[in-house]
Amino acid sequence: MITTIITFIIIFGILVLVHEFGHFYFAKRAHILVREFSIGMGPKIFSYHKNATTYTIRLLPLGGYVRMAGLEDDDETLKTGKPVTLILNEQGQVAKINTSQKKMLFNGIPLQVVKWDLEKELWIEGYENGAEDQYRRYTVDHDASIIEEDGTEVRIAPLDVQFQSATLPRRMLTNFAGPLNNFILAIVAFTLVAVLQGGVLTSTNQIGKVATDSAAAQAGLKVNDKIIEVNERKTNTWEKLVTQISKQGGKKTSLLIERNGKEKKIELTPKVKESNGQKIGQIGIESKITKDSSPLAIVTYGFTETWGMITAIFGALVGMFTKGFSLNDLGGPVAMYSYTSQAAKYGVVNVIRLLAFLSVNLGVVNLLPIPALDGGKLLLNVVEGVRRKPISPEKEGIITLIGFGFLMLLMILVTWNDIQRYFFN
Repeated sequence: MITTIITFIIIFGILVLVHEFGHFYFAKRAHILVREFSIGMGPKIFSYHKNATTYTIRLLPLGGYVRMAGLEDDDETLKTGKPVTLILNEQGQVAKINTSQKKMLFNGIPLQVVKWDLEKELWIEGYENGAEDQYRRYTVDHDASIIEEDGTEVRIAPLDVQFQSATLPRRMLTNFAGPLNNFILAIVAFTLVAVLQGGVLTSTNQIGKVATDSAAAQAGLKVNDKIIEVNERKTNTWEKLVTQISKQGGKKTSLLIERNGKEKKIELTPKVKESNGQKIGQIGIESKITKDSSPLAIVTYGFTETWGMITAIFGALVGMFTKGFSLNDLGGPVAMYSYTSQAAKYGVVNVIRLLAFLSVNLGVVNLLPIPALDGGKLLLNVVEGVRRKPISPEKEGIITLIGFGFLMLLMILVTWNDIQRYFFN
């Protein structure tokens, strides 16, 4: 249990860190102010401020985020009548605004806020020391910071460093960078798997083992037989063979095999096995494994496995809408924990393989054109490019809110379904 929990947190942390670092890096390159880079959600545990960005670790290890200027609602930071403390720089401009009761600033100027503009003209005004006869306006430095109620110190967000001030191509690249980093992580992880295995292991359509009392054994299949067709469908790879057999659970099936250079037809009925709520056919064989230890094969493996998984996931997503949608086709944190538990039992290689698999999934899902996801943001960027003007912030906010609500509802349903599948079945 402890090993699984630690492995889960490490995997999830790496996925989030890599994804969010993609957004962070390209936002910085586009001169967009990244106010906060957070690993985890909820209450703050640790924070460190450097080069205009505050780096935080938060209590719940179930996500993370990059706060970019202009993509957040800062209306709650300052309110009319709110008492704050101002720290001035040598030029007499406000360098720091403290709104928190958790952090005390010495030699600060107490101010009861009345009005402010921290985006355009950069000023704040109100009653100094709370006295009605001491109404003051202070100019705010462009690089000033504000201490939020939970004690987190972040930079203010003037218009020139906000997300919308960057060019459209740079904004699109910033939105795409998260999924891109997940794909790069998958390539690296799959390459590392090949290195740790001593080469690229390839499953073929040639039988390496036949289970005793299995459908294959009863039909007379033998080690080194090649299954070249299933119901007259070519199966020149292990993946195609498994795909065809899995569809035939409980059904009479015709195999064309090659044995000692000669072809032969065999009929059998795959047994039905339930896996993750789905019924699949199995005949009780294992593939014969070949190994290629060349550097070229190892490097190529990272790219081919990642690309193959990307296309497979997109295909599965399309199938969900063309062949019928089921919650069993989706998995949330509970399913991820279950996969982690299984992978942790079989060593580091399987954990790294799971990391690659989840990284590709995270990248693909984030590219779906759903508001609040990176793909939804990219779609809005495309619409902006076609219209040659951005969608109004109000409309974009409504669209994003609807998308976020849909995702939250879907996550609740998926999580509940996962709990039933993995803990009550």
